[in-house]
Amino acid sequence: MSELEVVKIKTSSLYEEKASYSRITMVGDMIFVANTAGIDYKTRVMSSDAREQTLQCFKNIEAALASVDASLADVVRSRVAIPHAEDKEAVMAVLGEKFRGIDPASTITATPLAGEYRVEIEVTAYRGVGKAQAKYIKIDI
Repeated sequence: MSELEVVKIKTSSLYEEKASYSRITMVGDMIFVANTAGIDYKTRVMSSDAREQTLQCFKNIEAALASVDASLADVVRSRVAIPHAEDKEAVMAVLGEKFRGIDPASTITATPLAGEYRVEIEVTAYRGVGKAQAKYIKIDI
């Protein structure tokens, strides 16, 4: 049996050090991206607009995935926290733009977040799945 590769990616998020977690933990080709806020980690600036925060979440997630040779196309699962009901449509519109044709399994919850956070997104990816042909099956449930 070959040795399993485990990679942990850190960013400039202050909370990664405080709470002792990694932005990405990759085990083999499975990639787990931590809950990601819509803050620009370089400038420490965060828009008060839900759409802009969601777009920044995706910029952060895409950069993290790229660091392990993966992309949004490899995402198989997403979890989204939206604390304010009035932000739902703006956040879901960006999700639709970013995940169109990728169609990961997804959970969206209304949960309190600290401070001015309007959205946080967590994803799970499998490196290389974006290059595979997906088979779509529609069922009635």
